[in-house]
Amino acid sequence: MTQFTRAMEELGVEVIYANSPQAKGRIERLFNTFQDRLIKELRLEKANTIVEANKVTARFLPKYAKRFSVKASSDGDLHRFIPKGVDLDSILCIKEEHALRNDFTVIHDKKLYQIEDNIRAKKVVVEEKVNGSMIIIYKGRTLKFKEITARPKKAEIKKKYEFKLKKSFIPPKDHPWRKFKIKSYPQNYVYSQKEKSNKKEKELLLVH
Repeated sequence: MTQFTRAMEELGVEVIYANSPQAKGRIERLFNTFQDRLIKELRLEKANTIVEANKVTARFLPKYAKRFSVKASSDGDLHRFIPKGVDLDSILCIKEEHALRNDFTVIHDKKLYQIEDNIRAKKVVVEEKVNGSMIIIYKGRTLKFKEITARPKKAEIKKKYEFKLKKSFIPPKDHPWRKFKIKSYPQNYVYSQKEKSNKKEKELLLVH
């Protein structure tokens, strides 16, 4: 859909396309007239500049219309009044739908714009007015925005590491570790065991 077709549809005007051979023939005859008769008139009047050509055309068109125009079947005025609530500035403009990125940026006409309002939307509409101004709309709401040169960088989230000191384990009173006891041998017992082993070694030596 072209911008013109979209605007006519919003105004409630039906667009009739010249798809039939008859309609195409009419416009071709009109073009042929301007390319033939008008060119000859300009040559006869020796019009060499745009100003001179405009003067010749201003005299030529009324004569052409009087000769070839057809009277309308009805003399009434078919123009309609603009309905209340219709904003022509928002209709007779260039509208383009663009995707809204996760960082709330929009690309339009090779330029980057940052949406300053916090909205949940996948797409927004950019409107270029006749006076050269531009607005961005989402569901009838005009959004705040600004032009930027680069996409905003994502903030790096640094992980915080917490070091926890482990508490020393103190077993309870009924813990098995508390019940375990190391047996202590008396010194006399250890000494007697050494004497026995020494005697055995001597006996073995004597036998050999």
